[in-house]
Amino acid sequence: MFDCDGVLIDSEPISLARLTAGLNRIGVDIDVETVRARFAGTAMTSIMGHVAADYGICVPDGFVEAVKADTLRAFDRELRAMRGVAEAVAALTLPACVASSSDPVRLRHSLGLTGLLPLFEGRVFSSAEVARGKPFPDLFLHAAARMGAAPEGCLVIEDSVPGVTAARAAGMNVVGFTGGGHWGHDRAGADLAAAGASRIFRDYADLADILRGA
Repeated sequence: MFDCDGVLIDSEPISLARLTAGLNRIGVDIDVETVRARFAGTAMTSIMGHVAADYGICVPDGFVEAVKADTLRAFDRELRAMRGVAEAVAALTLPACVASSSDPVRLRHSLGLTGLLPLFEGRVFSSAEVARGKPFPDLFLHAAARMGAAPEGCLVIEDSVPGVTAARAAGMNVVGFTGGGHWGHDRAGADLAAAGASRIFRDYADLADILRGA
């Protein structure tokens, strides 16, 4: 199972910047590094809850939709797939799917823009399909059920602590990916390893070796 943002597509620098700009506009005093550290890999509904609880700001009607629209416009200009990911996924001999915190519209848009959607058509799952997003295990368990796979037989590729935590809670093996543009702070993936990732990698040329060792 692949997470999408920050794993398949190099979207996190774009989406974190647009979210930070949106939060600043409504009076939340926060910078992009804090947004990355606190909210990367987290669903928007959870983020809005944290903003209300920690900053005392209830986001105005239409805020989430406006940030999502702004992000998609930025994607149209800037979004790229991770280097080597298309070739690595195409070479897989095992079933693969996407399990992401992004909403279904954004998922299809971003995977379509980067040419990755045909590699996962019919096997793209969103946290919108379950009651609780990451760090809870619901999404990964849902994806495993839809794929007809036992959780203990699944390998998850994640780039965020909430994602790694969710995979471990689902009883799955998980490896951390640090090849995205938002991982300049910790290329060794110490946070991901501490959360339970069994290995860390940053180049899709290494994916075949990781799968053999999983």
